[in-house]
Order: sequence, then structure tokens, then C-alpha cells
Amino acid sequence: MKRLRSIAALAGVAAIGLPLFASGQQPADVGKPMDVGKREYDANCAGCHGPTGKGDGPNARTGGVRPADLTTLAQLNGGWFPFARVYEFIDGRRLVKAHGSREMPVWGLGYRAEAAEYYAQAPVNAEAHVRARILALTEYVYRLGAK
Repeated sequence: MKRLRSIAALAGVAAIGLPLFASGQQPADVGKPMDVGKREYDANCAGCHGPTGKGDGPNARTGGVRPADLTTLAQLNGGWFPFARVYEFIDGRRLVKAHGSREMPVWGLGYRAEAAEYYAQAPVNAEAHVRARILALTEYVYRLGAK
């Protein structure tokens, strides 16, 4: 059972490459490893949080609440990056009380809808695909603060 879950998770991660390659990787990028986390961040987060995660994106002032400076998350948490909280906030299944009302869009719900549509006829664990995208994005947010 454990082995089957591992295989399903790997299949989900591997399955990410095909739709992402088809939709975003340019011919000049062929041969370079794809940074899935950066791609997710640029597509879903940079508009508000800015390209470097400082909370200064072009749409930062449209929601009424200034987006968080993602580069300071570890600093604000005693030097430890709050990986699980960031993941939960992106996933959206659990409201994190410390963040107050939900100003940020819930990307996990969108990822699930896309996966359900894309993998409707495929024998792939769509939930593993969603988890892989959220993990990649969370890891990229970590890297924004590690610079």
C-alpha cells in the first residue's frame, strides 16, 4: 500500500511536466530543468507579491490589504521558514486564523479544478498532481527568503 502511494505520488509529479511543458516552456529553454515552483509563483503570486516576493506587485493595492513580504517569513518566525503554514495557506483547505480573513486567492481549489478536468480520463492520481504543484510553490517561496 505504501509503495502504491509512492508510485502514485511520483506519477503525479512526473505528470506535471507534460502539461507545463506544453503550456509554458519555450524552445530556448529545452534542456534546462524546469523550475515548477517559479512558474507557479510567476503565474499565480507575482501579480500581488511582486517578482521578488516583497509584496509590491502591480496588483498589490487592488485588494485593500497589502500582500505579505514573503522574503521575511523565516525572519518573522525565529529563523525557521513556516513551511506547513505556507502550504496550508496556498492549499486553502484550512483557514489559518493568524492570517485573518482570506484576502489571498486559494490556489489549491483552482489546482484541483484544473487537475480534475485535465486528468478526467487518465489513470493518474490528480490529488498527487495538486500536492506536487503546491509543494513546488511553497518551496519557491522558501527560496525567495533564502536569498
